[in-house]
Amino acid sequence: MADLTRSRLWLMRAAYLLLCFVVIFAHLLPLDTVPRGWAAPDYLIAFTFAWGLRRPDYVPILSIAAVFLVADLLFQRPPGLIAALVVVGTEYLRIRFAGLRDASFAGEWLAVCVMTAAITLGNRLILSLVASDLAPLGPTMMQMVLTMLFYPIAVVATQWIMGVRKPDPRTAETLGARG
Repeated sequence: MADLTRSRLWLMRAAYLLLCFVVIFAHLLPLDTVPRGWAAPDYLIAFTFAWGLRRPDYVPILSIAAVFLVADLLFQRPPGLIAALVVVGTEYLRIRFAGLRDASFAGEWLAVCVMTAAITLGNRLILSLVASDLAPLGPTMMQMVLTMLFYPIAVVATQWIMGVRKPDPRTAETLGARG
């Protein structure tokens, strides 16, 4: 039983990494050569928050940091800035919701929306403080709002397709969950 749990744990950790690298790969594919009039949601943030709040043991902090550092490098963003902000945001949400496993989805969604806004605004603030080039405000805000709206879809996909569900209280205690 312990081996099954341990193998499932490592399988789901690998599944998270695979999902993230598929999202990064799809983002880098030159499918459309004409610029879009809208900004797509940040799928990596939405899936990371969904996995991190449902099963924190499936997404270790080093995995999150590595995925977002690779994404920063491949998307030609300042290396480590979004990675650091997402790591801090994910850890804050994990600590905040560790005792609220039975909280409503609306509360969880609100917390994720606030954290997504904090990451977006923190990124813009830090980039402006170091006098770096900023993306236009309109598409940045559109991406933030669409990421917030995509979060419930990420949760549904996470639960129903990938099988990442909140553990029941007994399982959470045996896994050593906080709270």
